[in-house]
Amino acid sequence: MVVLTVERVSPSLRGEISRWMIEPRPGVFVGNLSGMVRDRLWEDVCKKAKDGGAMLTYTTDNEQGFALRMWGSPNRVVRDFEGLALITVPR
Repeated sequence: MVVLTVERVSPSLRGEISRWMIEPRPGVFVGNLSGMVRDRLWEDVCKKAKDGGAMLTYTTDNEQGFALRMWGSPNRVVRDFEGLALITVPR
């Protein structure tokens, strides 16, 4: 399972993402992608997001069962605390 959240990106980029994933809420995309498709889509989002932000969450084999990637200027920040990914909100 892959969840991709985007903030402040162009409608055309959201349209490109929707070719691979469904958008149940504005800026939130969900899908079941292979690792290769997921990584290529993430590269594309990072190139085209410009002043926006993006967060990619996907299942993986670690203690939490998922991994996070962030790019740009999202409203929340992922911090690593002794191997655990936790979300912080900047003041």
